[in-house]
Amino acid sequence: MENILLKLRNEKQSFGNFLCTHKNPIHFDMGGSELVWVRRSLGILLLMPGILGWGKEGHYAICKIAEGYLTEDAVAAVKELLPESAGGNLAAVCSWPDEIRHNFRWRWSSALHYIDTPDFKCNYEYCRDCHDSAGHKNRCVTGAIYNYTMQLASAYQNTNLKLHYNLTEALMFLSHFMGDVHQPLHVGFTGDEGGNTIVVRWFRRKSNLHHNGWSNEISSWENCSHNDTVCPNPYASESISLACKFAYKNATPGSTLGDDYFLSRLPIVEKRLAQGGVRLAATLNRIFTSQLKIDDDRLQEWASAV
Repeated sequence: MENILLKLRNEKQSFGNFLCTHKNPIHFDMGGSELVWVRRSLGILLLMPGILGWGKEGHYAICKIAEGYLTEDAVAAVKELLPESAGGNLAAVCSWPDEIRHNFRWRWSSALHYIDTPDFKCNYEYCRDCHDSAGHKNRCVTGAIYNYTMQLASAYQNTNLKLHYNLTEALMFLSHFMGDVHQPLHVGFTGDEGGNTIVVRWFRRKSNLHHNGWSNEISSWENCSHNDTVCPNPYASESISLACKFAYKNATPGSTLGDDYFLSRLPIVEKRLAQGGVRLAATLNRIFTSQLKIDDDRLQEWASAV
């Protein structure tokens, strides 16, 4: 697959400049969803060890939640795109980008899983932070979310754009990266590589699901300002804020963290997993809806930028 992000550096107008100067790339309306999927999925999966790092179980939870929120149109489109090995289950392939990222054919994708922000600033800016270790712009998790959303949208919106993408891979990448951007330490500090130098251990204990008053917020999670198709920048800002307030708090590089650290942060984990699932579904619903309200000129402008 020829990844669109790798070609941007040679374009007359870069995708990054477009994202920094255009606030409302594509417009749609959105349908509703049901809270019951959050309760069912999180109630089981939060008891699994390792979920604080997302990992396979966390990504499975996010995509399983998203499946319960999809519209009929989105369900049909997703099932059409999923590989046969998924058995019609989006959650079954949500960890695929992690499984292939160290393969030499896919090493280019490693930088797309996270964003490194300046140490201790506790904020995120796309134009400042979205680049890989070599300084190539747009190569970060938010840039990847924009990219794969555009790939799917360009194929499903009858825009007559001559763009050719592997839409199965685009769906799997988008679904995974929407989970990554909701993991606070995937939008962490440059100096500690998003917390990767902090040694942690998980001691198995049962935990009850605590909604902590956020159940009534779910409808607002679905929305993007200006009815944009996708809006990962606010999600990244939320993550770095939470990383500073909770993930880095009482943790230093090289330390070992115990039950008190993990269990006190489980409500944050629960909410971020739920938000990731709800927002993934909302994005897919906007991409695959059969009654699009689309600004064709804006989509053409988006495509011409890449």
